[in-house]
Amino acid sequence: MADFYGFKVASLGGAADLLGTLKGKVTLAVNVASRCGLTPQYSGLERLQGELVNENFTVVGFPCNQFGAQEPGSAEEIQTFCSTTYGVSFPLSAKLDVNGATRDPLYAWLTDPANGHPGDIEWNFEKFLIGRNGQLLKRYPPNVKPEDKGLMQDIADAL
Repeated sequence: MADFYGFKVASLGGAADLLGTLKGKVTLAVNVASRCGLTPQYSGLERLQGELVNENFTVVGFPCNQFGAQEPGSAEEIQTFCSTTYGVSFPLSAKLDVNGATRDPLYAWLTDPANGHPGDIEWNFEKFLIGRNGQLLKRYPPNVKPEDKGLMQDIADAL
């Protein structure tokens, strides 16, 4: 694939092409989990979504159960948790793997050395900033919060 939006990733609700619907937006892609110490970042991600949705920006979450089995639920359980606990309105994908032999092709692309930000995903809530053209702009470790000034500036620059 040449760009982020060309990958076919199912939505949490079962739609076949989640990313194609986001084409042309600045996107913050985040692998997420419901039972992680970093799960409260959902609040900041949702705040970011609400503040910037009219700027042609979106957050997209990719639930993953590879780190300490911290996303064990079904699609329905994940959706219910995210909406009722954190009011999440941004799109979520079906559960996928971000590392190892079963790594989703999207995450193989995101972590490909050719894209400038190589290496396995460290933990839940690692973030990737994607430009409107679908190219990878920046990568942020899990402990970088959505309200981080550097992240916010990078998003503003991409908008």
